[in-house]
Amino acid sequence: MRLFKSVDIGVDLGTANILVYLKGSGIVLREPSVVAIDRNTNKILAIGEEAKTMLGRTPGNIVAIRPLREGVIADYDITQSMLENVIQRVAGKSLFFKPRVVICIPSGVTTVEKRAVLEAAIQSGASKTYLVEEPIAAAMGAGLEISESRGAMVVDIGGGTTDVAVMSLGGVVVSDSLRVGGDKFDEAIIRFVKKERNVLIGEPTAEEIKMKVATVFKGNRQAEIEVRGRDLVSGLPTTIKLTSEEIYRALQEPVSTLVSCVRSILEKTPPELSADIIDRGIVLTGGGALLDGMPELLQAETGIATFVAENPLECVAVGTGKVLSSLQKLKDSVVMTHNKK
Repeated sequence: MRLFKSVDIGVDLGTANILVYLKGSGIVLREPSVVAIDRNTNKILAIGEEAKTMLGRTPGNIVAIRPLREGVIADYDITQSMLENVIQRVAGKSLFFKPRVVICIPSGVTTVEKRAVLEAAIQSGASKTYLVEEPIAAAMGAGLEISESRGAMVVDIGGGTTDVAVMSLGGVVVSDSLRVGGDKFDEAIIRFVKKERNVLIGEPTAEEIKMKVATVFKGNRQAEIEVRGRDLVSGLPTTIKLTSEEIYRALQEPVSTLVSCVRSILEKTPPELSADIIDRGIVLTGGGALLDGMPELLQAETGIATFVAENPLECVAVGTGKVLSSLQKLKDSVVMTHNKK
């Protein structure tokens, strides 16, 4: 898509996926945050879906990597190349009309991490770059009105981080960012299968298990899946069956950390806003919101009605678009801006 006019772009720069929102068109690009490079030449061979299919399957000289880990940039140069690629695919390569870009960041990132995201966006060809905290974008994308004086609570469970925040009057009142998300759930499943069944499985297999049989609320789902891996005793390929009950046990540690964080934020919330949250409930966004039993678990643990937003995977990206049209109201919440000379 090539547009020869100034455009506004919202980017959900996620650990697992990168989504791009184009003003007037909605979400126009959704790709896994994976880049395949040639080790010998450092040349980028593939970005997104094509690169993801190479994870764990590449020959020695090709490596498929995820340049974002736990919500922050782990490899600056590759992240910048990935951003440049997606911005050019959406906005074209015009030398005169550079896009305004809003990028989401987890609520707990450091100043150095913010600067890295900002610089990557500037180098990618943005005229103005705005950084906004993920919970604000997630809440706006979920349709919550956060500019009024009523409290709203969002739990955004992404691939690398979970952001828990209570918002009011267009800003974050109390928040926390955990480095727990879909990746940690996958790692917990890999560890469990290795320890309990002496079988080694890869990340894509763990993700498939999570989506098809996992539950975090006891007895909520009864399913089983047949998966292939490597037997650690014989060293040979093998096939095993796993049940929802086993995966429930596998996920106990990361899920209990997440629940503790939600309870901690509720304890720190001012009483007036607590009353609003009881009325409005807790809204779940991000891919982790789709994990079976998550709303039921949080409702049971907090006593507060918990809902999954419509299209939870898209909430942050849609919210970035809404942030651009509400910059005046949110000026205190936009972390940083930059005009490219």
